[in-house]
Amino acid sequence: MTETFAEPAATTFDGRDGRLDRFGRALRDLRISVTDRCNFRCPYCMPKEVFGRDYAFLPRDEILRFEEIRRLAAIFVSLGVRKLRVTGGEPLVRHDLPELVAMLAPLRTSDDEPVDIALTTNGSALRRLARPLAEAGLRRITVSLDSLDDETFRRMNGVNFPVERVLDGIAAAREAGLAPVKINVVLRRGLNESSILSLAAWARDEGHILRFIEYMDVGTTNGWRLDDVVPAAEVVATIDAAWPTEPIEAGYRGEVARRWRYRDGRGEIGGIASVTQPFCGDCTRSRLSAEGQLYTCLFSASGHDLRGPLRGGASDAELRALIEGIWFARADRYSELRAAATERLPKIEMFALGG
Repeated sequence: MTETFAEPAATTFDGRDGRLDRFGRALRDLRISVTDRCNFRCPYCMPKEVFGRDYAFLPRDEILRFEEIRRLAAIFVSLGVRKLRVTGGEPLVRHDLPELVAMLAPLRTSDDEPVDIALTTNGSALRRLARPLAEAGLRRITVSLDSLDDETFRRMNGVNFPVERVLDGIAAAREAGLAPVKINVVLRRGLNESSILSLAAWARDEGHILRFIEYMDVGTTNGWRLDDVVPAAEVVATIDAAWPTEPIEAGYRGEVARRWRYRDGRGEIGGIASVTQPFCGDCTRSRLSAEGQLYTCLFSASGHDLRGPLRGGASDAELRALIEGIWFARADRYSELRAAATERLPKIEMFALGG
């Protein structure tokens, strides 16, 4: 049976203007990948057995220039985007990244609010770059940290990188005023679920916001199996048994993490449960890859070329109409449909489209 879609009213999602997709979802978030390269080889994203020394990453001239990223970001903001998140690969390996942040920082939403600019990083270069990024206008930062146990962390990052250097980078971010720092933890059964309580205790003591992410079937190289997923409900139950929690209402429609606060007032935790509790119905995210492909789902098999029209002389109005049309045609809901059939579909690797 073929699904049919009526054009939604312009403000049915959250009361703000903006074109809605076929399921009535607004465009509010843009994740900008500035590079497909990374200095880690985490098994759930870029396993070293596949992405070795000889792997061919994008040539420099195929990657969007900062001026091109800024131009596209401004167009996305004109369409309703309120949050820009700089990602990769590992974004801090992109040379002169604070310059891009400084170019994005002046952007304002249609109601004249500053655009929320954030960055997700593995933290390996934060000691050097946290302050320049903050001075350039970065507002928030998220650091991936899958364990505090050094042996486990070295095994999970795939390059024997010590956890102490990431912890020092997190301290540098706080010193630079990028606090509270969000910490993302991807859990994989048999690898690091034993780190749940130690991470929670550390985050409570340090004042960081902890987010546990279910291991997802992104791309085709990470060997994903459903048995490897540690459900968010299990994580919350484990922590609640040690420090009682209570649920928090979502801060806005489209918020990805389900959140709980500690009853003793010492912070909060969150769970991003794409596998066990899909949130496709309120997904407001789009992704711009390093080479200028627009993806409307993390599990996309293909993207939409923006670099070609951009470099071919398209006007802002033409680019805006192109992006608007792509979003209006969007009907992605992979996580709601996840099954044996979808697992066999081709998908772009996570590092290539911005995580």
